[in-house]
Amino acid sequence: MGSDALLCVDGVSMAYRARRGEIQALSSLSFAVARGEFVSVIGPSGCGKSTLLKIVAGLVRPSAGEAVLDGRPVTGPRADVGVVFQKPTLLPWKSVLENVLLPARALKLDMAAARKRAAALLDLVDLGKFANNYPGELSGGMQQRVGLARMLVHDPAFLLMDEPFAALDAMTRESLTLELQGIWLGSGKTVLFITHSIPEAVFLSDRVIMMSGRPGRVLKDVAIDLPRPRTLRTMGSAVFGDLCNTLRRDFMQNANHGNDTLPSRKSVGG
Repeated sequence: MGSDALLCVDGVSMAYRARRGEIQALSSLSFAVARGEFVSVIGPSGCGKSTLLKIVAGLVRPSAGEAVLDGRPVTGPRADVGVVFQKPTLLPWKSVLENVLLPARALKLDMAAARKRAAALLDLVDLGKFANNYPGELSGGMQQRVGLARMLVHDPAFLLMDEPFAALDAMTRESLTLELQGIWLGSGKTVLFITHSIPEAVFLSDRVIMMSGRPGRVLKDVAIDLPRPRTLRTMGSAVFGDLCNTLRRDFMQNANHGNDTLPSRKSVGG
C-alpha cells in the first residue's frame, strides 16, 4: 500500500454465524485511500459495503486481515474518525445544537470552543437559524444536514459516510451532494463514501471502488478524471455520462458474479 495512504484495508474478510451456518460477508478485501482523497464504494445489496464501513469505523472486528488508519490498526472507535449513516439518528429530546455537540461531549473537548465550531458548522450547512429547534421540527434533508455538522464538530481527519442521502428526495439529495463536495474541497479531509448511486459516486469521487456480490471483494478500482469543482453542468457532460455508463455496464456484468471475477485496477475517462 502507498506511503501516502491514510487508510489501508489489507486482506479483510468477515464471516457471521447464522442459524443455518456461516455467512461470508467479505473475502480478502484490499485497497488504500490516500490522504485528502474522496473514494466511493459501490456494489449490490448485501455485498458487505456497510460491514466494511463498520470495520473501518472500529465498530466490528474482521474475521481476518486488518484496517490500518494513519499507521495504526483499527481496534475500536477513534476520535480522528467521523461517521454519518443513512439515517442521522438524532436525539429527539435535544436541540439541533445539542445534537451536533454530542461527539464533543463524548470526547470531553473544550465545550466553549466546541460550541463556536458547532455554530459555524450549522451556518455552513444553512441551519444556523435552527440551532434551538428540535429534530421533529426539521425535514429529512435538514436532519441529514445536522448529521453532517455533527460528524465534523470534533474535526476528524477521516470521514466515513454510509449512504447518507439514500432516503432523501432527488432534489434534496442533489443539493446535499453539492454541499458535501464544497465541505470536502474546503476541508481537505479524507472520505470513504458508501453509495448505491453510480452518478453520485462519479460526481463526488476521485476513485470509485466496485465490489462484487457476496462475499464482497474488489472487482474494479476506477479513477474519476473530472475537473473540480464539479457542478450540475458536469452531470450533463459526455465524459460524465461515459463514466456512469461504463460503471453501470461493469456493475451489471459483474455484480452477481463476484466469485468468478478476479480483482483488477482500471482507469476510465483519464
